[in-house]
Amino acid sequence: MNLLKILKKSVIDSQIYVSLMGTLFAVFFMKEQNTFRLPTVVFIFITYFSGYLYTKYQYTRHFLKILVLNAAAGIVCAFLIIYNHNEVRLLKWLIIVVLGLLYNSFFLDVYIRKIPFLKVFYVGLVWALVNCWLTLPEFSIPIFLISFFYITALVLPFDIRDMNSDRVKTFPMLVGVQNTKYIAYILVFISCIIGIFSLKPLYAVSFFLSCIVTFFFIYFSENKRDDAYFSFGVETCSALPFLFLLIMEYF
Repeated sequence: MNLLKILKKSVIDSQIYVSLMGTLFAVFFMKEQNTFRLPTVVFIFITYFSGYLYTKYQYTRHFLKILVLNAAAGIVCAFLIIYNHNEVRLLKWLIIVVLGLLYNSFFLDVYIRKIPFLKVFYVGLVWALVNCWLTLPEFSIPIFLISFFYITALVLPFDIRDMNSDRVKTFPMLVGVQNTKYIAYILVFISCIIGIFSLKPLYAVSFFLSCIVTFFFIYFSENKRDDAYFSFGVETCSALPFLFLLIMEYF
């Protein structure tokens, strides 16, 4: 039990896990598009990690330390991008960083997270831009749509988890838990269909299997479930396409 608590605090609560899951989701599309480069993977992970730390700690006494850490991380990312890519990639990265700041920043009177129903779509948008725009020379509409619908669906179970504590209107509050699940099913289904017709065969199968597992995680999402179900189980769904790909490639 103590080991599980240590793992939860050091890996999940530290925002390392969600950052890794987002990075692996991006790696899946990078490999499919033959654009995989280790420096790109590193700066994507650092960007996710810095963003989630900023969101979590901005109202705490640790915020100044987080700002210093984020500044250092930004310099590292900029160096990696300039050294390994070009100024256009740097501009794309800066735009995505700004979009992240607009999601949840204390210095804004109204930020995205405060706007009812918009949060789920905005998270899907930012993750999709990383996959279809930041890592590719040209904007990929199929990858954008696959990522956008899939990640938006994965955010909805978290709204179910937080429905008794959220201060803004969310889908579970408006239409109920079951109807929220139906919305998530539809989003995953749309993403799956686009993936089947747009991705290379091996990648399409990997994504299809991921969608099946995701359906089960959505089905069993309940407000009463332990937080680990969402922060570990549901969060892992974003890495499933890459994990299934590894299994099929090497086994």
